[in-house]
Amino acid sequence: MPQKEGVRLTKTAIITGASSGIGFETTQELIKEGWRVFGVDINTGKFENSKLFKQSSLFTPITCDLTDAYAITLTMALIQKEVSSVDALIACAGVLRLGALANMSVEDFDLVFNVNVRGLWLSVSRSMPMLKSAAKLSGSARVILLSSVSALRPKIDSGAYSASKAAVSQLTRVLAVECAKDNILVNALAPGTVDTPMVRDQSSPGKQGNWRPSGPSPLGRIAVPSDIVKVIRFLLDENSSYVTGATIPVDGGTQAAFIPTS
Repeated sequence: MPQKEGVRLTKTAIITGASSGIGFETTQELIKEGWRVFGVDINTGKFENSKLFKQSSLFTPITCDLTDAYAITLTMALIQKEVSSVDALIACAGVLRLGALANMSVEDFDLVFNVNVRGLWLSVSRSMPMLKSAAKLSGSARVILLSSVSALRPKIDSGAYSASKAAVSQLTRVLAVECAKDNILVNALAPGTVDTPMVRDQSSPGKQGNWRPSGPSPLGRIAVPSDIVKVIRFLLDENSSYVTGATIPVDGGTQAAFIPTS
């Protein structure tokens, strides 16, 4: 059936950090639901082992270093040549570097903020024309940013990461109000400990220092990526059409109240 002029039969999303963890799970889920997905990541080679991405015409991988402002601008321009409208930007890319703030290297501190805050902001900024176009056609568009429970309850040895995620939550609030006139809803998720390669890598012996993962939540387990994707799907759905400017904890109650260990 041919597509009618002005009517898009396939929704489109840009997902940063699409090759791993929450971004990878979100990418798979949306493709299964019939979305066209542009998967942006510094390491798109990870997609090669996925049959879904090999077989699907709905997926386009794009290699991009989110510490490079020009690369982000070029990436969004390339996407805009393919599609004039994007229904959702889902910013999952992030890095974690641990260490006491007094001893952390400038390189590690800058990397955390360049990816988690600057790269995220540039991704939103450079995709805004496509989001505005989608909102005019469909009534609304969505921006979903990955904050962290660390923004609400920081830990020692993760000061830079926690501060970067607190910045994400504040950007979410201001962006939501600035974008409201264009019917673009902006929200953030604040996951607790999630079983992802990034967390597993930093939890290995010799890398923790004084930092520890939060461990099982009050619900008795840590999260898996699909727990976070379920809330992302809610924020993409019409049932969330009056939700904007929020940072939603998805942590099994981890930050709700302190539980003594003994």
